[in-house]
Parts: sequence; structure tokens; C-alpha cells
Amino acid sequence: MAAPSDPPRPHRPRTSLLPVLLPLAVLIVVAVSVGSWLQFSERQAVDTVHTVGSTAADRVDVEANVQYVDAAARELVLRIRVAPRGTLGEEEGNAPVADLSLETSTATLGDLAFKAHERLTTRDVKVALTGGSISDYPFDTYGTDIGFRALMGGEQVPVQLLFANNDTLFSISATPLPSQQVAVAELELNRSASLLLFACFMMVVMWALAASVLIGAWYLITRNQGVVWPALSWMAATLFALAAFRNTAPGTPPIGCVLDWFAFLWAETVIALCLIAVVVTGVRTALRPDEFDPT
Repeated sequence: MAAPSDPPRPHRPRTSLLPVLLPLAVLIVVAVSVGSWLQFSERQAVDTVHTVGSTAADRVDVEANVQYVDAAARELVLRIRVAPRGTLGEEEGNAPVADLSLETSTATLGDLAFKAHERLTTRDVKVALTGGSISDYPFDTYGTDIGFRALMGGEQVPVQLLFANNDTLFSISATPLPSQQVAVAELELNRSASLLLFACFMMVVMWALAASVLIGAWYLITRNQGVVWPALSWMAATLFALAAFRNTAPGTPPIGCVLDWFAFLWAETVIALCLIAVVVTGVRTALRPDEFDPT
């Protein structure tokens, strides 16, 4: 008698990962493309040099580069390099033929003076900012103006200003102001696009974490789960991790800025209240006598 054959195994349909991988690949390509475009745009802005003032052959070139912007102190630091051109300079523009003095704008803290026939050195000067407040972070904007008037041997000479920005946290636009033999530019400072996007991303994440904790707390309270220690650990860790996450905001914004009032302070409040509600409800549930009485 022949042995009975094994019953055929049920055929399981093979699932394809293509519907999942294809949209994911498209999303990655789009994200990388947008990121590359933003990075290239910011790099172009940093490499842009604004030229203001005279283009005469005999002039004094003033290269002013923004090193960093201190929004809390409401000032920026300019690194100044001076180069006399034509008959006004010697040693290939590294020294003036006579005593050279640069008178700056009222917003610039201090004038510059250089001795005749001595090698010119780079100087750092501070420029006061007007308007705006750091409490508006990351949407704070500022303004100021920079100007240079050159005197060589007691006589005014043409000057040209070459302005550039090296602070990646700020986007600075320069508008030339009409003036004779004086280089003046009006500056407008805004947070860079990358910083603005990151700050907005932080606010979205803060609200998402607060919503996650709120949903978890609602589930534990409505289901009478008692004291669930893993859930409490997760909520407490989120409460403290959110504060550390907030401190990673670029530019070290102070407490009480727009970032805090739009997201951080409310998210912390929601998480703290949820944690307290879950503990109180869990303890009351654990101390409640069992409904089933064996007697």
C-alpha cells in the first residue's frame, strides 16, 4: 500500500518591494537636489564681492570682510585690509607713500591710521547694528552702514570698498550709496536660508514629540494601564532631551525668543503635564482595590 503523499503547501504570493523603493528613491533624489541647490546658492552668496566707490587708477582699496555677527551684542566684526594703488602705494601696494588715515562711518567703532612707508597690517573693527532684536530669532533682521574716507598726507584721495561676508549664519546684502570719493554701503542682515530651515525643522520636531507624548498619555490613562515604567521613562527622557535639542540651535538664541514661544516652551509644558497625569492616574489605578472579591 502506497504511503499517503504530503498535502501541497499553500502558495504565498510574493510581495514586491518596488512600490516602496521607487517612491523612496525619488524622495531621496529630490531631497539631495534641493539641498545641493540651497548649498550652491549660499556658497555663491558667500563668494560674492560687492564693489563700492571710485575706480580711479590712483586710489585706496579697502577690503572689508565680515568675520562674524554677534546679534546679542548688536555688532559685527569687520576685517579690514588696505591696499593703496597706483602712485599712492609702494612695494606692490603693501605700503603707502605718505601717512594714511581712514575715517569710518559713525556706526564703525574707531578710525584707522597707517604710517608712511610701513607695511600695512590687517585690522579688525566693530560695527554697531541698528534695528531688529535677537528675541525675534530665527526671523530677526538688522541693518547698518559702513563707509570709508581716505586721507593721505592730509589730502583726500579716492577710495574703493570691496565688501564680502564670511559669516555663514547670516545673509548680508550691500546697497551702494552715492558719494564722491567716499565709499559708503548700506547693509541689511538676515538669517541664512540653512539656519532658517533648520530652526523651522526644530519647531516641527518639538511639536511632533509633544503630540507623540500626548497620544501615549491618552492611551495609558483611558486604558487604566497603571504605572507603566517604560512609558514613564520614555516621557521623562523626551522632556530632558527636548531641552538639549533646543540648545543645539545655531547662533545660541536666548531664552524667550520666537523659537521658544512658537514651539519649545509649549512642547515642554505639554510633555510635563502628560507625565504628571500619567503618574497620578497610574498610582490611583494601582492603589484601587480589585473589583473581584473572592469572599
